[in-house]
Amino acid sequence: MARSAPVSPQYGGGALADVLPSVAGALSVAGEQNVLGLPPAPRYAVLLFDGLGWNLLQRNADVAPYLSSLLPTGRSLTAGVPSTTAVSLTSLGTGLPPGAHGIVGYTSIVPESGALLNALQWDAPVDPRRWQPHGTVFDRIAAAGVATRNVSKARFDTSGLTAAAFRGSAHRGADTVEDRLDATRFAIREGSSSLVYVYDSQLDYTGHNEGSDSQQWRKELAAADLFAQQIRSALPRDAVLLVVADHGMIDVAPEGRVDLDEEPALLDGIRLIGGESRFRHLYCVPGAEADVLATYRARLGADALVLSREEAVGLGWFGGVEDRVAPRLGDVVVATLGPVALVAGRRFPKEADLIGLHGSLTDDEMAIPLLVDPGF
Repeated sequence: MARSAPVSPQYGGGALADVLPSVAGALSVAGEQNVLGLPPAPRYAVLLFDGLGWNLLQRNADVAPYLSSLLPTGRSLTAGVPSTTAVSLTSLGTGLPPGAHGIVGYTSIVPESGALLNALQWDAPVDPRRWQPHGTVFDRIAAAGVATRNVSKARFDTSGLTAAAFRGSAHRGADTVEDRLDATRFAIREGSSSLVYVYDSQLDYTGHNEGSDSQQWRKELAAADLFAQQIRSALPRDAVLLVVADHGMIDVAPEGRVDLDEEPALLDGIRLIGGESRFRHLYCVPGAEADVLATYRARLGADALVLSREEAVGLGWFGGVEDRVAPRLGDVVVATLGPVALVAGRRFPKEADLIGLHGSLTDDEMAIPLLVDPGF
């Protein structure tokens, strides 16, 4: 993998955060703007494949005939920054960039306690409704009388991330493909108007563990393609199917891993390491920010953008950043652009073993599909 130019998130007209407000507009919810120009319809199913990057789908179109048939009428959007699941799902659900909703990474600091919050596991004693206080697009759609459902794994019903990102939608626990099809088939027919959000995680899981350039990933994409086609077949004719993703993925070879726990110079002045290996939030000892910036810039060179919090905010990476959110960002943020990953083998041993990675601003990680099948 060669070094890539950073991709700017297109908040406000071409980002994942724009999808559900546009769906709401297409459902004729008053006050909602359909900035993505989606077809008006009384029913929408939004199917999100975790890890299905726009570039990955194009490169593997031969094993995904249904999804690839939608490419000519589809388009790419950008994820937010960082390009990771917890951030993206919250942007999807709220219609807001990370700087507003406040989930700014796979892990990030809880400024009040100094603890590290894993937003997928929600493993710190933080009230998700206070951490992310904004109403969701699901709230607004449901208030307009649209039957609003969220079909995903049963265990997600009680998760902090679901409360932060998807409140306002009724959760339907569905752990198998058959369960998800049945739940979607039932939910989409509720009421005179409906929105069903369906989540599938297998592409991301396979990419992390086997690599997104592996035959196992291609096999999983073929299964995802069949599932998408089955979802379309389960919908009534007046329903639109929208297929999106939360981020793309790249593979990083073992020799591209920089282990922070094995290089003492990279730990000088650091009090906490957050984010993930392609996008690190570095929380510094007070007064150490300049030294940390200099050290990481010298060590990584052109393989990464190493910026202060203020520089990253100024570039618009997170959208407008609310005052309560700013301290959750690293004092120094490191976005890798080359074939490297900043692991921390002792702190995060499972992460250090992953093959497929994401989080940064390369096109392979940021570009996601918006595919529309109107069904009529």
